[in-house]
Amino acid sequence: MFLLKKLNNQGDKSKSNHPPSPPKLPIIGNLHQLGSLPHRSLRNLANEYGPVMLMRFGSKPTLIISSADTALEVMKTQDLNFCTRPTLVGTKRLSYNFRDFAFTPYGDYWKDMRKICVIELFSSKRVQSTVFVRAEEVSDLMKNIAKSAPSPINLTEIFFSLTNNITSRVTFGKSYKGKNFDIAKFVETINEAMDMLASFSATDFFPYVGWIIDVLTGFNTRLEKCFNEFDGLYQQVIDEHLDPDRKKPDHEDIIDILLGISRNETGEIRLTSSHIKGLLMNVFIGGIDTSAVTMVWVMAELIKKPEAMKKIQEEIRNCVGKKGKVEASDINQLQYFRMVVKETFRLHPPGVFLLPRECRKHCKINGYDIYPKTRVLVNAWAIGRSSEHWENPEEFAPERFMDTSIDYIGQDFELLPFGSGRRGCPGINMGMATVDLGLANLLYCFNWELPNEKDINMDEVASLTVHKKIPLILLPTKYIEPI
Repeated sequence: MFLLKKLNNQGDKSKSNHPPSPPKLPIIGNLHQLGSLPHRSLRNLANEYGPVMLMRFGSKPTLIISSADTALEVMKTQDLNFCTRPTLVGTKRLSYNFRDFAFTPYGDYWKDMRKICVIELFSSKRVQSTVFVRAEEVSDLMKNIAKSAPSPINLTEIFFSLTNNITSRVTFGKSYKGKNFDIAKFVETINEAMDMLASFSATDFFPYVGWIIDVLTGFNTRLEKCFNEFDGLYQQVIDEHLDPDRKKPDHEDIIDILLGISRNETGEIRLTSSHIKGLLMNVFIGGIDTSAVTMVWVMAELIKKPEAMKKIQEEIRNCVGKKGKVEASDINQLQYFRMVVKETFRLHPPGVFLLPRECRKHCKINGYDIYPKTRVLVNAWAIGRSSEHWENPEEFAPERFMDTSIDYIGQDFELLPFGSGRRGCPGINMGMATVDLGLANLLYCFNWELPNEKDINMDEVASLTVHKKIPLILLPTKYIEPI
């Protein structure tokens, strides 16, 4: 009976209407076509084969989605069919010693963890309660830049330092220092983890033999070292929060909140230390890099287009006046500022591919048959540059958002920097609060230009996010003394 069922299934698939596919090679499939910038390579292939394209990476069938209409089908119309995650060694990198949330397959555990993220960690109320952290860190940054002006500064480093400081304080607490906690080592470990996530794991594509390659290349050893370090660092912080002699903080941090949930024996959700560590990984991996990369691309695009730089600075300065800083309450009044951020997300979504999904059961997309265990990659970068929805899509033109309600919160599928549906990013409020306040103050307090009036290099390098290849170094001059 099993063999008959297997043969019948194979027969059904042979009669299926499969999505178009580029030619592939034996064993490796289409891996050779990814190139150094896969988002660009796959956009070019989609222009030839269509917005629903089936590829094979090693032994794994992968559906590439490259249009707003098909993204809507995957993430809204049939969200339940595509809301789980593929089980990959690459994604298990985040759960070496603890269970991760972002890469967890759809089920009760994932639902519970998402509820915690949306309600307890990243709600509007929670973001508002940490406004003082962002205000203090941004103020310190502005004062430091003022001291060094008019010397050139590396904004790439500045932005990563800012997002790391804010994320660390929100997570570990306002007064948390950690007697033996090496913050420099922690940042180094974060960077290593991101490199691991973006790197090639042979086992992901060749499950039965790839592990040999991973062992021989030292990949597994590097992986084990990286996440053992995470496990030890997180455990140290948790233990210090559990210390009965610890002074009660004025403001709860994320670890306080998670430990409070774990002690609530009458609640529906019980958190172990593994759950807490998994959620902490999401906070740091998702919160530091993406926000910093976005700010780098905003400033790079503005320095390329002086008229846009002048317009956004005039708007901010007319709104804020001479009070010496932009406050969170000012941001909603900055309409052109909001258009600039949207346009940057369109051209440079921090995650050019949304986190991979997996088909749960046989269904159809655009009339094509999609089968269970097919991975799904949504090319958000290609969608943002599609001429089907955007006029002059390669041009940086914030004014295109002037008379439209299109936003980046996941309801408009032409613009998907944070995804949509059940798997949309739950930390959007926290991330945008940092981006908005940091950028607005930088543009308010200083005028910016390129050192020696050189042309800016906009080349990309692909990692977990797509970075500007050459660090962004600009020359600041004070407009106002920051306070």
